[in-house]
Amino acid sequence: MRARALVKDLAALPDGPVTIGGWVEKLRDQKRIQFIIIRDESGDVQVTYPRPVVNEVPDENDALAAKVSTLTNGSFVWITGRLVHDERVKLGGLEIQLDDVEIVTMADPETPIADDTSIDKRMDWRFLDLRRPEMNLVFRIQTTIENAWRQYWAENDFVEIHSPKLMASASESNAELFKLEYFDTHAYLAQSPQFYKQMAMMSGLGKIFEIGPVFRADPSFTSRHATEFVSVDIEVSWIDSHEDVMQIQEQLLHRAISAVKEKHGDEILKHFGIEVQVPSIPFPRIPLLEAVEIIKERGHVVERGGDLDPEGERQIAAWAQETHGHEFVFVTDYPATVRPFYHMRHADNPALTNSYDLIWRGTEITTGAQREHRLDVLIEQVKAKGLEPEGLQTYLDFFKYGAPSHGGFGMGLLRVLMLLLHQPNIREVGFLFRGPNRLEP
Repeated sequence: MRARALVKDLAALPDGPVTIGGWVEKLRDQKRIQFIIIRDESGDVQVTYPRPVVNEVPDENDALAAKVSTLTNGSFVWITGRLVHDERVKLGGLEIQLDDVEIVTMADPETPIADDTSIDKRMDWRFLDLRRPEMNLVFRIQTTIENAWRQYWAENDFVEIHSPKLMASASESNAELFKLEYFDTHAYLAQSPQFYKQMAMMSGLGKIFEIGPVFRADPSFTSRHATEFVSVDIEVSWIDSHEDVMQIQEQLLHRAISAVKEKHGDEILKHFGIEVQVPSIPFPRIPLLEAVEIIKERGHVVERGGDLDPEGERQIAAWAQETHGHEFVFVTDYPATVRPFYHMRHADNPALTNSYDLIWRGTEITTGAQREHRLDVLIEQVKAKGLEPEGLQTYLDFFKYGAPSHGGFGMGLLRVLMLLLHQPNIREVGFLFRGPNRLEP
């Protein structure tokens, strides 16, 4: 691989010969001097080329100046020259004085998107949209978050699994299934690794995690829904209640946001104008029934059968901020009518479940729960939901040969990024979006 210096490392290098590779972000082709702004994956730098002078006028026959004049925004080039530290240079206090430019590929001069282009058009040209420095930062933040989580999981003896994404039956709701041909039968794209996470508990793995894609045939066009997204899942054995799961989740988020603030806090402030807030532990907790009453007192009536609607989420988040000074709030103890059959019911009130949603700045990012591990109870809860146990036989077989108490959660990775960076839409922080009307690029 050809050696090159990254722009971010130039400040630490001494003056002298240097080679960089990147794309042309801007060209100012002036009569006496040419300025090129070159960007690579780590930053941008100014490159200068004073045109040679003949008889006190610029040499119009200079080959290098002519080559520079042909450059278009977006062209990929190799730059060789002399690095000079000069505090007068506004862009980083340094520049490269050009010796030669090698054009790798020339870009079409007509750029299809601009700073004010709509998000739908930018999605059409996502590979160009991703060249923005703030988008480069988004994916470095995502990497930092996942790395912090993996460190936590490794320190606490979690095991990573990769569950299949082709399934013979639904893992959540039959209404949100993508069905596809599978040899002489049909398969479905996994809506969740839920069943396989629980299988891992019966396999004796103890504590597991997975970061992987899930698929929902949901025709929603909201700012926080997608038909394919990345889910962050854990499952843990030997818990006493959903409180154990909540404690793990708040530790994970505290760890990740702390790492982001330490590594990227200044850049986030520069590019997004956001001061990263590291949440204190524990996060506030409130039972759903109490939350509904608080929301009602604030002027909004929840009408979704006991579940919170988006406005309800915003209102309870505002209450948490005003009352506890906290951006996060766990809403607990949801009614069984709005929870899946595998959520454990309260021991003293079967109408409620040992479950929670985590709300961050007015948006739900997680559903978690203690699972029902007793086979006879689980079968009754399947029937109570109007489902046939025979259709879930493979799943129910997991529980026939012993099952520990267990629980876990699923969390949307893009929602975490969206809320951390105060962005209006998950499409802004994902690599490529998939929705009801988007399968390209």
